[in-house]
Amino acid sequence: MNYRRLYVSNRIVFITVVTSKRREILIDNIELLKYSVTNAHKYYKFSIIAICVLKDHLHFLLQPQNIKDYSKIITLIKRTFSKNIDISKIKDYKLTSSNIKRNERDIWQKRFWEHTIRDEEDLYKHIDYIHYNSQKHYRIAPKDWKYSSFENYVKKGWYDIEWYNFGDKREIEKLNYE
Repeated sequence: MNYRRLYVSNRIVFITVVTSKRREILIDNIELLKYSVTNAHKYYKFSIIAICVLKDHLHFLLQPQNIKDYSKIITLIKRTFSKNIDISKIKDYKLTSSNIKRNERDIWQKRFWEHTIRDEEDLYKHIDYIHYNSQKHYRIAPKDWKYSSFENYVKKGWYDIEWYNFGDKREIEKLNYE
C-alpha cells in the first residue's frame, strides 16, 4: 500500500506517535526519547513548538525547515529510540516472525498520524490539545505534568499556571485529535 503524506511548505505539522501494543514505555525511557530527538537535530533542522509525552504515545507540533523532512525526522527518532531501548525491561515483549524477517524491534506502531496546521486558530487549538492531554488521559492537571511544554508556555506568559481550570474547559474537552 502506498501511503501519501501532505507536504505544504512553511507549515507546522501536528504529529501523534504511538508505541506498539500501546506499551507504557515512554515515561520510563524519557531520557532516551530526549536523546532520540537531539540525535535527529544533528541531521535535520526543525523546531518543536509544543509537546506532551504520555506513557504510550506523544503529541507534538513540528516545524521542519524543509517540510519534506518531517517523515524522516519521525523515522529517525523512532529508529534511535528502538535501537537503544533495553528490551529486557519491556513487559510482554516478543518478536513475531514478521518482525524478525523485517529486522524490526516492535517498539512503535508502524505509522504515525499527522495533520498540517491550516491557520492560527488551528495552531492554537492543537497547542491547547497537546497541553490538555495529561488531564484527558490521567486526570493530571497540565501544571502538574512534567512531560510537556506547558511550563515553558507559562514562563512565556502564554498560559496562566491554572489554565484548564477556567471557563474554556468545556471547549478544550471537545477537542479530539487522536
